Amino acid sequence: MRHPHDVELPVRVDRADPAPLPAQLVQQLRELVVSGALRPGDPLPSTRGLAARLGISRGSVVTAYDQLHGEGYLHATNGATVVHPDLARSRVEPPAARPGPVRSPAPPRRARARPVIDLTPGRPDTARLATPQWRAAWRDAAAAAGTAAPPPQGSRELREQIVEHLRLMRGVVRDPADLFVTAGARDGLQLLLGVLGAHAGRRLRVAVEDPGYPSLRRVPERLGHEVLPVPIDDHGLDPAHLPSGAWSGAGRWEVERAPDAVVVTPSHQYPLGASMPAARRLELLAWARAQDALVVEDDYDSELRYVGEPLPALASLDRPPGAVPEPPAPGRLLGTGGHVATLGSFTKVLAPGLGVGYLLAPPALREELLWLRTDLGNPASAVVQDAMARFLAGGGLRRHTARMRREYRRRRDLLTGALRDVEGVRAVPMDGGLHAVLEFTGEVPLDEQDVVARAAAAGVRVAALGSYWAHGAGGGRRGVVVGFGATGAAPEGEALTEGLEALARVLAGPGHGAGR
Repeated sequence: MRHPHDVELPVRVDRADPAPLPAQLVQQLRELVVSGALRPGDPLPSTRGLAARLGISRGSVVTAYDQLHGEGYLHATNGATVVHPDLARSRVEPPAARPGPVRSPAPPRRARARPVIDLTPGRPDTARLATPQWRAAWRDAAAAAGTAAPPPQGSRELREQIVEHLRLMRGVVRDPADLFVTAGARDGLQLLLGVLGAHAGRRLRVAVEDPGYPSLRRVPERLGHEVLPVPIDDHGLDPAHLPSGAWSGAGRWEVERAPDAVVVTPSHQYPLGASMPAARRLELLAWARAQDALVVEDDYDSELRYVGEPLPALASLDRPPGAVPEPPAPGRLLGTGGHVATLGSFTKVLAPGLGVGYLLAPPALREELLWLRTDLGNPASAVVQDAMARFLAGGGLRRHTARMRREYRRRRDLLTGALRDVEGVRAVPMDGGLHAVLEFTGEVPLDEQDVVARAAAAGVRVAALGSYWAHGAGGGRRGVVVGFGATGAAPEGEALTEGLEALARVLAGPGHGAGR
């Protein structure tokens, strides 16, 4: 092992200083070690390299290093000079006397830790994504990387591929000009609310599902808008619970003001899994047109459906074929070109770290969205967009989605079987997704937080159902949300089975969850 010659240290010499050059180096290096700028085990530059950089003789550097060796700050090993590893055991200054022969410290013995099985929801299994086609898409995109930043709206190639994907998988026929590449659902929602808020010139009122996806619900709150939680039932959000305000013309609303936007998950409600039937979808669209409101469709993991094919997106019902979009009339937010914006992401289907999604916007908002995105810039890198376009063009996403549908259905069946005999616990029926809701149905329901805490003590992480309600009340329902997409540090395969067995013992009662 040789000294790393590229190590740069913030040291200098002052020839006007009466102190000898080696003494100047010793003082500065000692201060770097004591302050933590140099840590135990960090390498130092070679004496020749540091002397050349400072423009002094190598002998001055050798003299400084020798003194710091004697003080116990430095240690020579295999031809390299490093900050002494023993300093990791104590922050006090070592004695000035030269130490005896130094032995590398033995690694501390650690107790064998119980592997954590992470069954919190929302995390997909990424192990099956590393296919030759996936790797080739990224390799080719990296090799073709140019110097230009992606267009504000996103690369043309990726937008065309996403539009084709939506046509085949979601029944939505739109022009690539209506689609914006985003960093995910929250990024797309911020864009929409930014344009709507600027157009309205006031604080918006945004309706959200209750329960619903917490991080998406917090976006309008963080932007200073009013959030209106709307209860859901077994068929999702009921438009009858949405206020239908009417403007009196005398400067006030005759009844409660209608929301400017409503965020819904019609295909697979999160977390309870309801699917909105066609009649209710049409009712919601009629309400939006009457109230001049925008329906923001969060297409959350809608493609991971086990029973039948994925349901058509709400956007496919928004505008009759051949309809000519018209700009909004004065005093209105939207025109006749549609009242649905669709937020999509590849986070749940592919990988959470991908950071790529899309916004399918009504034509009336397209121009203002483009102005805003031009000012903010596109958050997804050109390489990521190119790789995703190549993966989509080769049919990789469709094949991966089909594989994961089968795998997640198998895991869902495994979960249902493992918890079938636990009294007072019911698995809420779902047609797809990466998680299951276990509802407590006993005469004296289990306490959510107690179950979560005892499960954690048994090495299993789950989430409390009540945390998905706007005010944490749970709407009278208690339970836990269990994800089966990824299982944390435990070995894949047996991890889910082991975690479900431990969770079953926890749910069976306080006396059953301590051991594994």
